[in-house]
Amino acid sequence: MEDLGPVAWPPEPIRTERLVLREPETRDRAAFIELLVSPEVHTYLGGPRQRDELERETPEVPERWPGSFVVDLDGAMIGQILLRRTTGHCRLAATGKADLGYLFLPQAWGLGYAAEACAAALGWLADILPGEPVVLTTQTANVGSMRLATKLGFTEVERFEAWDAEQWLGMWTPVTPSS
Repeated sequence: MEDLGPVAWPPEPIRTERLVLREPETRDRAAFIELLVSPEVHTYLGGPRQRDELERETPEVPERWPGSFVVDLDGAMIGQILLRRTTGHCRLAATGKADLGYLFLPQAWGLGYAAEACAAALGWLADILPGEPVVLTTQTANVGSMRLATKLGFTEVERFEAWDAEQWLGMWTPVTPSS
């Protein structure tokens, strides 16, 4: 994966009704580690990482690169939105497109935060890269992620086997005003 190209970074924080999408800060380090060690968060992502390893390896300001947004609720990180350009070992239909990824702490699940944050990130991307399609890949067994993809307007491109599980690849194309 690589960054989105000629996009000014960091952008101004993106504000929704309940959330702020912003650049990572030092105060987010503990929440980033919690995201990565959580067995619930990583059920469909190959399993959690080891806390001691992450404590050693995670920089003071984690995940500070173009396309990485902290999802902030009332001043605390509850998740992360990732927008990166697909490269390398990905499906042909996804190659070179923006890829949406997200992780949320379990206590934030089921409250609509992921839909709100992802919709805001997609809106931001549509404003700065008009017409840019976005892909999303998830395991078909991940019912919550499949439901979110549908809610966000992703349509199925293909299903394939990878990592010993059926994967779903969807695409979202922003609506552009007709000329």
